[in-house]
Amino acid sequence: MDASAAMEPGFLSVVPALVAIALAFWTKNVLPALFAGILTAGLVMFAQSGEAKDLNVISKLLLPALGSEGYAKILLIYLWSLGGLIGIWEKTGAALHFAEVVGGKLVKGPRSAMVYVWVLGCVFHQGGTVSTVLAGTTARPVADKHKISHEELSYIVDSTASPVATVIPFNAWPTYVAGLIVGAVPFLTDSGAGVTLFFQSIPFNFYGIFAVFGTLLFALGWMPWVGKDMAAARTRARSTGVLDAPGARPMMPSAADLSAVTSTVKGYTPSLLDFGVPLGVLIGLAVIPIALSKAGLISNGNWINEAFLACVLSAMVVAVARGMKLDDVMDGFLGGCKSMTIGALILGLAVTMGEAAKALQTSAYLVGLFGDALPAVALPAVLTLICMGIAFATGTSFGTYAVVMPVALPMAWHLVPDPTYLKVCFGAVIGGAVYGDQCSPVSDTTILSSMFSGCDLMDHTRTQLPLATVFAGLGALASTIAAALVLA
Repeated sequence: MDASAAMEPGFLSVVPALVAIALAFWTKNVLPALFAGILTAGLVMFAQSGEAKDLNVISKLLLPALGSEGYAKILLIYLWSLGGLIGIWEKTGAALHFAEVVGGKLVKGPRSAMVYVWVLGCVFHQGGTVSTVLAGTTARPVADKHKISHEELSYIVDSTASPVATVIPFNAWPTYVAGLIVGAVPFLTDSGAGVTLFFQSIPFNFYGIFAVFGTLLFALGWMPWVGKDMAAARTRARSTGVLDAPGARPMMPSAADLSAVTSTVKGYTPSLLDFGVPLGVLIGLAVIPIALSKAGLISNGNWINEAFLACVLSAMVVAVARGMKLDDVMDGFLGGCKSMTIGALILGLAVTMGEAAKALQTSAYLVGLFGDALPAVALPAVLTLICMGIAFATGTSFGTYAVVMPVALPMAWHLVPDPTYLKVCFGAVIGGAVYGDQCSPVSDTTILSSMFSGCDLMDHTRTQLPLATVFAGLGALASTIAAALVLA
């Protein structure tokens, strides 16, 4: 008997996520928190099905999650490929050289350093995970030099990842969402119409807009309030040079610790080629196929996996071509891969929590909490809150879209059959899910943002929550006003 079909989803389906998130904040240690959440999911499945086999979370949840294509991509592409790339860059001195040459010309102090990070986040906007890895890796040497706390750095990296990908969506997001909404309302007859709706709804993605430009204000130091913990982190870093909070446990070693394992090879002179060629290969293979696909020249424009592998291979080729021994290159690659161990464990458990959320129909329960007897003016704000909750509990914006979009759009069209009102509701779903994904400690983008910025995961989560929540509140208010104007 399938556990997910044993009974209608109820409050128990949310309990594992609540346990994991509450323990993560309480203990400030996400590994045992995630494991406790998985064990709780096993108990809930047993309570629903009455079958003892559902208590075996290893076979029911952990192994299917770790054996999935999604986790394989995370492990092989984002962790080992990027970890290996960073290790090679440590051997060649590429990242530090780039920071000194390029960052040194543009960055003159803490403010310009944070704006530099914001710009990099906007440039590397092809998707949440890609952006967090590239922006964090590229910006960290410059940010560290100018005493930017790792809490500040990871917030800017995280808040210019998925939010920018929804505001400047020249990536896979529109195509993915379009596939979910074909036929949801009369004029969405094919995926092309869905992509058009995505782009037309960008002005109504208020959280995405507020998050991106609010983060710029934060970087400029123009935000009147940044939250108690973030303010303390900023003061600590500027006055003492200590970039992490007391007791912090970053998932990646510090630059000093990593260089002890993968120190620059004596006699090798770093060049911008060591950094620019791999980065150009990665961005080129990630972006150009999408453009060719949109132009109808190729059928599949998603070359992200190939882009990461080609990126690390190109770094190896450049290093060898410029005189480094292959043994030294491989030492750097393996040293970088080893530095990803803790991150791989956390992401593995986070993926398993996602598997548990699917089995328990957590998203369906949260959607079902709200009936369709809502005033039309309130629906966009309610959709924002629903998506915030689902994405925060499950750690995925794409999964939230898959659950909410097919329900939200017909509901909106039934209440008010007006294209502009539909766009307001569409933008509310997009923005609310991005908020939850960005802020959840079980989200891959949150984990990778903290990892590649050198920040403790829970320090990152705790310090960014107040700021992101303010922007989400403003977004919900703006969507309510927009709905009221449509209905007037």
